[in-house]
Formats: sequence, C-alpha cells, structure tokens
Amino acid sequence: MDARWKDLQREAHPDKFAAQGAAAQRVAMQWSVRINEAYKRLKDPLKRAAYLCELNAAPVNAENNTAMPASFLMQQMEWREALDDSVSVDELIQLSNEVKVAKQAMLLNCGRFLDELGDYARAVQEVRALMFVERFASDLDARLDQMETQERGQ
Repeated sequence: MDARWKDLQREAHPDKFAAQGAAAQRVAMQWSVRINEAYKRLKDPLKRAAYLCELNAAPVNAENNTAMPASFLMQQMEWREALDDSVSVDELIQLSNEVKVAKQAMLLNCGRFLDELGDYARAVQEVRALMFVERFASDLDARLDQMETQERGQ
C-alpha cells in the first residue's frame, strides 16, 4: 500500500503540471490532498473499518448513536476509575497494556464481521466501541505522559 501511495503522489504532484499553468497545478494539488486522505483512512484500521461499513450501507453515525452494551459500559467505567486512581507510571502502563489487548481483540472481531461474515451491522457496533476505546487510550496516554514528566522533574 505504501508503494502505491508513493506512486500516486508522484503522478499527481503539482510540480509535474507547472508547464500547464496554475489551474492544472490546483487540480493536481486537490488530487494530492485526496490521495493523502485516502491513504490515511486506509492505513488506520478503525477508519478503514468505518469506511467499509459505510460503503456497505451501514453508516457508523457515532455522533447520533451512542447506545452500547451494559458490559462494555461497565468496562469503560472500570478503566476510567483505574485511570483516576492510578498513582504510578507502572499502574498506568499496566492499564495501557490491558487496553491495548482489548483493542486488538476488538479489531480482530471487527475484521471477522467485515471480511468473513459480511455482518456490517455488528461491525458498526464494534467500530463505535473502538471509538470509545481509542478516546480512552488517548486520555490514558496523556496521563502517562504527564506522570512521566512529573517523575523526571523530581
């Protein structure tokens, strides 16, 4: 995928269209931006899954549909409490590892729903859950960075 992206970037690079004028360069720049956006979407497993769901008439609608299973919500609450109660870098690293394992399992489930079962409705549920997990992982990383910075400063 990386090689194809680089090929497309070379083909659409605005400098290749300098002799054709400013309008051609603008169009090339627009294509270059679209190529980069597509590459980023396809390279990120969560964005790719959401895109595949949408292509198959199963929009994620994360902003409008936040209904989640009770067990998932309980897990989120436990993680949030663990994050709030953490007093050491080691505790945060342990929590981070737990979240990474859960995220990997969820990505595998999502892939199975998309690739093996063609069950886009269930894939959408997994994508929405993964969005929650990614948001939490981001908060966790920020807290870990903050705590590591404080420890180095002491």
